[in-house]
Amino acid sequence: MELLQRLHYFSTLDMIAIFTLATAWIGIGWRIEHSNAKSPSVSTLMAHYRREWMTQFISREPRVFDANILGNLRQSTTFFASTSMIGIGGGLALIGNKDQLLGVARDLSLESAPALVWEVKILVVILFLANGFLKFVWSHRLFGYCAVLLASVPNDANDPACIPRANMAAEINITAARSFNRGLRSVYFALGALAWLLGPIALLIATTLTIFILWRREFASQSRSVLMIKDP
Repeated sequence: MELLQRLHYFSTLDMIAIFTLATAWIGIGWRIEHSNAKSPSVSTLMAHYRREWMTQFISREPRVFDANILGNLRQSTTFFASTSMIGIGGGLALIGNKDQLLGVARDLSLESAPALVWEVKILVVILFLANGFLKFVWSHRLFGYCAVLLASVPNDANDPACIPRANMAAEINITAARSFNRGLRSVYFALGALAWLLGPIALLIATTLTIFILWRREFASQSRSVLMIKDP
């Protein structure tokens, strides 16, 4: 009963907006990760090049170049994980200070609502950031696994364990990249969810804009056009 009493602070449009946000987040992620061969996403195309990377790695000497690439990938996951943590901390600090929270709310909106409403809106942002943080941490760990697998690949291309281990490293690398991309999408939607502070209409507009940005970068960007070029 108490939960139902609290829900009345949110309008039907609020419910539609937050449902649209969640559906869009899940939907665009599924579309990107399950794109077909006729219209592959950048993530799908990069998975092919990650496998090709591990194939070239077998015969590359020395292998310091590959280690440097993995190191850079792990640094990227660390950076975004740290950024997510800062965002989470800021959100929790704002929720913990109701006077400051209500002050921010008055600056952003003309409507008067109890602190609970603003806490819930910020909590949605925190949840997206928390999901992103967990994805970045897991991606960082998987890239570490990939580094170990690369180190286990024999230097002799004729060794029977060479190709299977390189293939294993490729799949772990792809899984790490998938987790990293999921974390990035969570950050995108966390930024979009901030618009809810301005009202449900603003949230619907921000959700649409976020979907458009993600779709364009995965299916209509210049980088995708370059990746689509066939080898001679």
